[in-house]
Amino acid sequence: MGILEKIAEIEREISRTQKNKATEYHLGLLKAKLAKYRAQLLEPSKSAGAKGEGFDVMKSGDARVALIGFPSVGKSTFLSLMTSTASEAASYEFTTLTCIPGVIEYKGANIQLLDLPGIIEGAAQGKGRGRQVIAVARTADVVIMMLDATKGDVQRELLEKELESVGIRLNRMKPNIYFKIFNAEVLFREDSTADEFIDVIVGNRVYMPCLYVYNKVDQISIEEVDRLAHVPNSVVIRYFGDAIIMRRGASVEHVCHRIHRTLANQFKYALVWRVGLTHIMEHEDVIQIVKK
Repeated sequence: MGILEKIAEIEREISRTQKNKATEYHLGLLKAKLAKYRAQLLEPSKSAGAKGEGFDVMKSGDARVALIGFPSVGKSTFLSLMTSTASEAASYEFTTLTCIPGVIEYKGANIQLLDLPGIIEGAAQGKGRGRQVIAVARTADVVIMMLDATKGDVQRELLEKELESVGIRLNRMKPNIYFKIFNAEVLFREDSTADEFIDVIVGNRVYMPCLYVYNKVDQISIEEVDRLAHVPNSVVIRYFGDAIIMRRGASVEHVCHRIHRTLANQFKYALVWRVGLTHIMEHEDVIQIVKK
């Protein structure tokens, strides 16, 4: 029986075991075995073809940030906009097949930004080069999780589950637990769960901050945008094309004529947010025009 089959068998056993005082010890043993097998998944394969060509990027700069997300959520576009590195972006999935590094220069600090291939559900078990992607993510100081805002919280929950299963703990501090294995002396300096205790014993967990970036917010309601914007450690973004340069005092109608001469006749309303045709545009206004 392989490691994946053992993991699946233990997960089934945990799911069908009732949680109460009598089963706490049994569940603790199962979780410890599960942690052991998941750690073995991260061990590099001895086969020649498993080195992960294109993923061995030297760590440089003052900090390393890893871009994690499903395919086609805007990671490559984000890298191209934030750095001088051009990462191929297209409307089809799996445009990025290797790790592409870029550098953000901010107030004298050089921040290495890594565009990683889109991962899929089951990445922790090696699907879609997921094991190589996660191995690189473990070396980062911060994770930026790119998410499609139209998918709600589904993508976030799936990605958190994948990273959790291989020992990456997002936006959490390492449990303050001390132990001496020879005398079985264990000192809990704070309230901790059985899972957190196992994390300390295993000793290969990575704790790092994560920023959740929701893209494509123009395709959801303003109420949903507001909800996502107020989720802890989250921001909402939208990529735009080239700016339109207008003279001072230009109205929404002038913008319509600048885009296309027939657009004003089809005008319903504009979002800057939700204004009329006579609204006077201000510097750095972002406008979305809705036709009839």
